[in-house]
Amino acid sequence: MATYPQDPGAPDAPYLTFWQERHLCTLTTPRPDGTPHVVPVGVTYDPGARLARVIANRASRKVRNVAAAGPQGAPVAVCQVDGRRWATLEGRAFVRAEPERVAEAERRYAERYGRQPSPNPARVVIEIELTGAMGRG
Repeated sequence: MATYPQDPGAPDAPYLTFWQERHLCTLTTPRPDGTPHVVPVGVTYDPGARLARVIANRASRKVRNVAAAGPQGAPVAVCQVDGRRWATLEGRAFVRAEPERVAEAERRYAERYGRQPSPNPARVVIEIELTGAMGRG
């Protein structure tokens, strides 16, 4: 079986370009019972910081799933696909509520998706500290 590993801190150019294009993604988080919870999200990828970011409402199930994992973070994956191109980023997720982190996530979201997220005082950011990447950009 073919594998397509990428270095999450230094991906090849086609892979990085794919993550800069506007694509809907999925986020998979573990529910408290261990089953996967998969939802559509917008994702931004920052290879220099080895982070992926997802903005979300603090009351959402995805945020509650990540928070339930505790201080060690939740094992998660984000994925996008477009025809034969696909990409997955894996890592440990943490919920961050600091205003500067949320603002940075919103800025990156606006840059990738071409629109400023609507104001939301309950917004947090799920930061994924990347441990793996794979795919074909």
